[in-house]
Amino acid sequence: MCTDYTGVRMIEKLLSYLVSDSLQVPVWTIVLAAAVVVAVVWEKRKPRTAQQTTTSQEQKPHAPTEQNVKPTVSKKNIDVSKFVRLKLKIFYGTTTGKSKLFAGQLAEEGGRKGYKIDLVDLATYEPEDDLSEIGTDTVCVFIVSTYTDGTPPESAAWFCKWLEEASTDFRMEKTLLRNMQYCVFGLGNSLYSDHYNTVGRNIDRWIHSMSGKRVTILGQGDEDVVNSRHGGIEEDFKAWRKIFWRKAGPVLTGRKTLMSVTGKSKEGCNDGEKCGGSCKCKDEGGACSSDEDQEGDEPLYETSSEEEDDDAESGGEEEGVVTQNPGGVVDLEDLGKVMKKMKTAKAARRAEESTVAAGGERKEMVTPQLRKALTKQGYRIIGSHSGVKLCRWTKSMLRGRGGCYKHTFYGIESHRCMETTPSLACANKCVFCWRHHTNPVGTEWRWQMDDPELVFSGALESHVSMIKQFKGVPGVIAERFAEGLNPAHCALSLVGEPIMYPEINRFVNMLHEKHISTFLVTNAQFPDAITNLSPVTQLYVSVDASTKDSLKKIDRPLFKDFWERFLDSLRALSEKGQRTVYRLTLVKAFNTDEIDNYARLVSIGKPDFIEIKGVTFCGDSKASTLTMGNVPWHEEVVKFVQQFAEELPDYEIASEHEHSNCLLLAHKKFKVNGEWWTWIDYPRFHKLIKEWTESNGERTFTALDYMAKTPHWAVFGAREQGFDPAETRYFRKNPKKDIGGC
Repeated sequence: MCTDYTGVRMIEKLLSYLVSDSLQVPVWTIVLAAAVVVAVVWEKRKPRTAQQTTTSQEQKPHAPTEQNVKPTVSKKNIDVSKFVRLKLKIFYGTTTGKSKLFAGQLAEEGGRKGYKIDLVDLATYEPEDDLSEIGTDTVCVFIVSTYTDGTPPESAAWFCKWLEEASTDFRMEKTLLRNMQYCVFGLGNSLYSDHYNTVGRNIDRWIHSMSGKRVTILGQGDEDVVNSRHGGIEEDFKAWRKIFWRKAGPVLTGRKTLMSVTGKSKEGCNDGEKCGGSCKCKDEGGACSSDEDQEGDEPLYETSSEEEDDDAESGGEEEGVVTQNPGGVVDLEDLGKVMKKMKTAKAARRAEESTVAAGGERKEMVTPQLRKALTKQGYRIIGSHSGVKLCRWTKSMLRGRGGCYKHTFYGIESHRCMETTPSLACANKCVFCWRHHTNPVGTEWRWQMDDPELVFSGALESHVSMIKQFKGVPGVIAERFAEGLNPAHCALSLVGEPIMYPEINRFVNMLHEKHISTFLVTNAQFPDAITNLSPVTQLYVSVDASTKDSLKKIDRPLFKDFWERFLDSLRALSEKGQRTVYRLTLVKAFNTDEIDNYARLVSIGKPDFIEIKGVTFCGDSKASTLTMGNVPWHEEVVKFVQQFAEELPDYEIASEHEHSNCLLLAHKKFKVNGEWWTWIDYPRFHKLIKEWTESNGERTFTALDYMAKTPHWAVFGAREQGFDPAETRYFRKNPKKDIGGC
């Protein structure tokens, strides 16, 4: 007992000692601190058990687990179902069944890994309705083969056609597929080297051009065992699958978020920037911006007369590309470049005039580079200065999905309408131009000229050829397909200034001889041409602004006397006997507050009708500063038109087409016994124009001679808002401003 007490006293005395006279800290405090440090170090260096690993993973925040996902335990005892949140959507287009087989294998493998799978046959898929609705909760895989001459399988033909047109159409958003995370595996045979895996490569490129985000590289399976990288197409697919799961796994489980293609990334280059091939775009299966075709300094188009001086004064940024300084001011440091460019343009013009004077040929309006660019955008170029393209409303009505505003306002059959122009050149550089000013510009015709017979036959053949491509497309109505092969209307409003074509009257007469009605649009810069124009079914003048300053700001005309030409064109329009139309394009922050001035312009031209439409957003461009903020909502357009109508005692709102964001003001002379007669009696028009032609213009007629009654659903205030009840309307899941254009 004494021994125990002595021991305790000794320990108590030892722990109460101070470290030193200068450091007044008991020894026991130092001992305790050292023990704590040792314990912390030991805890951090101690190996973690599998149970602790799983617990720490569970504590990390993750998105909610997808329902119906089977939990799968990995070798490290990690429950994958804790991470899975994305769906795997596998599309296939096949001819022999191989693509379907591969899609099934990938789906089966994904099912075993616990992912929710959706297997889709492209033959039954509707891209127009569903593709842009795919969100960030899905990873898409496209497995498609290449058929004869680089064409897609019949089951994927419509999908590829829609995708190609959407990717090249300026009226479609370039960020349409920004939420899509995708990859592509193509099936082909390298023995057909010219078309090897063309379809797979195209699908990958088209989706990427609309801001789709690649999950992994483009896979290319080769049926030729000799050239195949892995000894056959099955082995190629097996090797690609390994890469796919390695790349897609983190995305599917939410552990990795793909960067948008519009942002800056170490693995890619910014849109529009040249990286010199130093980026990793190729590694990710895509094309680098530095690989785009470079044709030296060849301009996209020829310019003429006043346009050369105007472009030089505005300080154009690129050779051959028409741009304009928004402020109209040239920096002093750029003055030398401007003068050099002006001298070059004038020297080229003098050289060309000398060549023509000596009996040489004029240059073609469309250069090889422009022809290539427009063809890529879906245009069919006719001869050296004309073009034709299929309107989206033509496709829509072929499938029973509704017609354009001309169907509502005037009764045309949209599926039988040919959209063309005999002149791709224009005298304006409008801020809302669909082509972003890649089309030719000029104030006079100084190019080679094709005969109207060539232009007419080329336009008709090209249009019918494009209609034929819709044979077998899901949803196309057989009766309308047959009717579409026989066009009944021609919209001379595709692009450019059709009235510039010196043989426009002969071309119009050819259309009428084939009983094709004519809707011709001019930009009001050629008053003499309007005066000399033969009767057309309906003649339009674009009235984009109501004052000299605002017209210069919006249309950016090339003529220096543009305002005088504009007013003279309106006066010439008032003297035409047939149907005439003012077409107003509303651009917020540009021309929506000029109602009084617009009313004065109406008194000059005295049009039969006034179409007011919200501007169509054509995507971002260095040539234009417009954004979606400049696009008015339909309610805003209606309000403007109502206020406008109050200033026009002879006009009333007759019709609207809500889908196109467009309304129609009509002169009251077309309101008979309280009912609107804005539609056109087309057989009657063709009879009248035939009599006019045979009498050399002596037997005249007016707009009232071929009017027809407007159906109730097309009248303003109707519940249908201009949508034909005989058609089937499809709505987007995420409604927003319509930018599709018409």
